[in-house]
Amino acid sequence: MKQHPVTNARLTDAELDDIRVLIEQRSAILFDSSRERFFSTRVREHLGEKGWSSGSELLRHVRASSIEYESLLERLLTQETSFFRYPGVYEALEKTILPQVQERKFWETPRTLRIWSAGCSTGEEPYSIAITLCESLKFAEAWEIEVLATDVSRRALRHAERGLYAKRSLQDVSLRQVETYFTSTKHGFQVKPRIRRMVSFAQMNLIESVYVGKLDCIFCMNVLMYFSEERRLAILRRFYEALEPGGYFLLGHAETLSHMPMKFESIVLGDCRLYRKPAASEARQAPALVEGRL
Repeated sequence: MKQHPVTNARLTDAELDDIRVLIEQRSAILFDSSRERFFSTRVREHLGEKGWSSGSELLRHVRASSIEYESLLERLLTQETSFFRYPGVYEALEKTILPQVQERKFWETPRTLRIWSAGCSTGEEPYSIAITLCESLKFAEAWEIEVLATDVSRRALRHAERGLYAKRSLQDVSLRQVETYFTSTKHGFQVKPRIRRMVSFAQMNLIESVYVGKLDCIFCMNVLMYFSEERRLAILRRFYEALEPGGYFLLGHAETLSHMPMKFESIVLGDCRLYRKPAASEARQAPALVEGRL
C-alpha cells in the first residue's frame, strides 16, 4: 500500500477555502462540505510530498505554475476504478441498449455506433465497454465503432492509453475474458491492440463546450458530483443534445436526476437505472419521467 508523506505544515481553514475557490475558478470542479475531510487530507498529503510549509506557500506555487496546479488537481481527483465495476450497467448495455441500437440502425450505411465514457479515469470503463461490444454486438466487424473516452487528468489518460493494469483491476473480469482480451506481461496485464483501437482518448473538462458529434450512449459514472448544481445542469443539457433520439445515458449508482428540463425516460433494470432520450415521435407526446435527486 502506498505510504503518504507525513507533514507538520500549517494549513488553516482560510487557506483551504482559498485553495477550494482557486480550483473551482480554474476548472469548475467543486469540493463541497460533503468532501471536506477528503479534501483537507489530500491537500495535507500534497504539502508533505512537496515539502512546503503552509497552505499559503502551496497557493503561491499553484498560482504561478500550471504544472503545479495540475499536480495538485491530480492529487485531489479520485482515480480508483476497476474493470466492469458495476456489472448491472454492462448487463444493461449488453441486453437492452445494444439490441435496440442494432434494431434502429440495422439498415443504415455506414452502420455507426458511438459511446462516450465521460470521466474515464485510467481507462478501465471504456475498455470494459469495448469488450462488451465485442462480445455482444452481432457482426461487430460490419459496424463503425468508436468509444470516446475523456478525462480532465492528463496522468490518468497516459495510464489509460498504455492499457496496462495490475491483477487487482481485473477482479471482475472472467478468466476467459482475460485470455481473450489481455496479454500477460511481467508488468501486469495489457489490453490487446484490437480493443485499444476501438477507444479514442482525449483530455476534456466537461464544462468545456466541445463538439463531440452524435452518440448512442453516454456513461458518466460518479463524475457530476464534482460540479455545482448550475454546472451539472449545463453538462446534462449538452449530454441530452449529443444523444441520438433513443440514446441512453448512465449515471453512477448513487446518482439520479431530479426535475431536470430534459425529457429523459427513466428505466430501472435490476439494480441499474438507465435514462433514455425519447425518439423523435415519442418526444412530442411523452412527459418528462425523471425521478429522484442528483
